[in-house]
Amino acid sequence: MRAQTRQGLRSSTRQQGGRRRRAVSAAAAVAIGVMTLGAVAPPAASASDSAASAAAARPGAVQQALNTLVRDDGMPAALASVQDRNGRIRTYTAGVGDLTTGSKVPRDGQVRIGSNTKAFTAVVVLQLVGEGKIGLDATVDTYLPGLVRGKGIDGRRITVRQLLQHTSGLPEYGIHVDDDEIRNRYFEPRELLDIALRYKADADPGTTWGYSNTNYVLAGLIVQKVTGRPLAEEMDRRIIKRIGLRHTYFPAPGEMTIREPHPQGYHRNPADGPLRNFTEMDPSMGWAAGQLISTNSDLNRFFTALLAGRLLPAAQLAEMRTTVPAGTSGLRYGLGLTSRPLSCGGVYWGHGGDIAGYETRGGVTDDGRAANVAVTSIPTDEAATQHVKDAVDRALCG
Repeated sequence: MRAQTRQGLRSSTRQQGGRRRRAVSAAAAVAIGVMTLGAVAPPAASASDSAASAAAARPGAVQQALNTLVRDDGMPAALASVQDRNGRIRTYTAGVGDLTTGSKVPRDGQVRIGSNTKAFTAVVVLQLVGEGKIGLDATVDTYLPGLVRGKGIDGRRITVRQLLQHTSGLPEYGIHVDDDEIRNRYFEPRELLDIALRYKADADPGTTWGYSNTNYVLAGLIVQKVTGRPLAEEMDRRIIKRIGLRHTYFPAPGEMTIREPHPQGYHRNPADGPLRNFTEMDPSMGWAAGQLISTNSDLNRFFTALLAGRLLPAAQLAEMRTTVPAGTSGLRYGLGLTSRPLSCGGVYWGHGGDIAGYETRGGVTDDGRAANVAVTSIPTDEAATQHVKDAVDRALCG
């Protein structure tokens, strides 16, 4: 859920936001990719098909990209799921699932998906827009009267659209909480908002794009106010069960483990510090902005269903796909949905997410290709960050 634009979008649990900024600045002086990962030697990578041994001997473009992330960038593990235009799925792994034991990476294992959660939250909001229960251009005060006030901050001037598009000017909350507090403490959504409101606005509403997890905390609170139900229940009913995401869930309060087979997640802060196992953590710091757990294949299913019009009416999907520039790398941001150029032409639609221990990137093309890549540590330098994006590009262009 950490957020920032460094050649693109850094997103996930505001362990993505500010602390990531400090880690990135440290990484500028340290080549993380050449650091050794304890005593565990990089294991052989594997690709799933009917001739697994042949695939391992002659790795394709996606497998090579994952191998690079492990070998050159120091990722403990990398996983990918790729779906072609005909719906055929291939999964890939590289590295080890546990640096202590050297165990294999679970194929299509569950990971924390960080700010991909924002796309789910935005879909719920836009479904409610389609039902006439929320207005995109209504103000936050319409639904949460008097709640959003601060230095240069007034909920009477911020619209729902601006929340979903990150053009509200609201400050980020996550940069003001340290790693260990994020890991071990349960946060109520209102606490997250209260942290943000101690600080002045980053900009006037509607004047500029600026990624802030605070926007999605408010979007989640609006969903709960309008429906009278917990956000997790609405997300489960409206999206997860509706399209059959069997390995996706919103962790319950206090739930720090990952339910199904998963690779261990590792975190490095500062960027030149040791890898720490962050698999077990309280994800409440992310909430509507970054709490979900899923798999690469489920994310492909979600974004494919979304772009195919199975989750939103045409009018709301068109709103979601209406984008503004977000940084300098060609990334554009809609309403909880991003587009990024492909080297083979066109764009892919998705989101992406970071949360301590995991980074996920991917999306779908308009002609039905889908790919998602996960690594088990947030990249701390530009080369590793680019290699994750390259892996997605190879999967969709190969």
